[in-house]
Amino acid sequence: MSKSTIFFAFLLFHSIIALSQEIIPLDTVNWDINARSYVLESFKGKDAIYLQAGSMTLKDANFLNGTIEYDIYMTETRGFPGVYFRSNGSDAEQFYIRPHQSGNPDANQAVAVFKGITPWQFYFGPKYSFVYDYPVDQWMHVKIVVHDDKAQVYLDHAEKPNLSWQLFHEAKAGGLTFTGGLANGIHLANFKVNKDEFELKDFNPGEREPIEGAIAQWEVSDKFEEKLLDNPNNVQSVINGRKWGQKIVLEEGVAANISRKVELRDDTPGNTVFAKLTITANKDETRLFEFGYSDRVVVLLNGEPIYKGNNGFRTRDYRYLGTIGLFDAVYLNLKKGKNTLLLAVSENFGGWLVTGRFANTQGLKIE
Repeated sequence: MSKSTIFFAFLLFHSIIALSQEIIPLDTVNWDINARSYVLESFKGKDAIYLQAGSMTLKDANFLNGTIEYDIYMTETRGFPGVYFRSNGSDAEQFYIRPHQSGNPDANQAVAVFKGITPWQFYFGPKYSFVYDYPVDQWMHVKIVVHDDKAQVYLDHAEKPNLSWQLFHEAKAGGLTFTGGLANGIHLANFKVNKDEFELKDFNPGEREPIEGAIAQWEVSDKFEEKLLDNPNNVQSVINGRKWGQKIVLEEGVAANISRKVELRDDTPGNTVFAKLTITANKDETRLFEFGYSDRVVVLLNGEPIYKGNNGFRTRDYRYLGTIGLFDAVYLNLKKGKNTLLLAVSENFGGWLVTGRFANTQGLKIE
């Protein structure tokens, strides 16, 4: 055997070894598995994990930039299998699939986690999801490419990205966690992470139409329990007991994300904050104020409750998503001089959000 033959045989051998090492073994050495139940098994031609109502976290991932790949066995069962990446505490970037929405505009979701909340009720539409007809009872490949403040996803070995989006958090290395289905579970296989491959192709993120005239900034209070608002005669004491100073700003020209600043599920009880505007009017007059919120709201003008609403998931009909928009309005009886407008916004899940605008701001100063 010639030296050149030996050399190429050596390269081939090590290439095969490297290729085989790309797939991360499914074991508790490499993974922390936290699920109602899981099974490691050979399934439909692949070494797979059946993950029921839970997640699996890659140990010591420290992922910043690179390519994440895995296979998912698609069924029509309702669920939200996906991946959290760059996880740091209660913040993360995320992409997940909605198998039960195959062929629909919301068949999947690019989003982030902010202090434990995934605000899909804010980041929705063609900028953050795409129509896709999923294969049924077949394996489907998922590839996510991450580079600095950008990401792309490719489904089923597509040559061009199915979706490109701007990431939500400052680029910082963090954890990698994969989620399975709900109670019915789902099969996953062939996990690969390559930190050396992060080339983006045809990066073209979608656009979103802003809300003209939306309030640019709100001041928010500390957190308190929603039930304190049940008695309207005690509202002033609730207001007086608040701490202030945090500011939230309009994003994408649409809404402000309260969970950028306030953590819903921590050691402090409560699920509600006040979002405040100070409005200085030149005279006594009535002005229409259009607004949106998630999930529930009590509106107060100068300490008096004037409106109560519920925009939560499935509250208005069984298909209602509770996405943010200017779906509510109230007439404000403004007094000459300074007026304080408070929106007590309460959250369960899907996005802790507030937005609003005056159709006519002439003669008003809004702080």
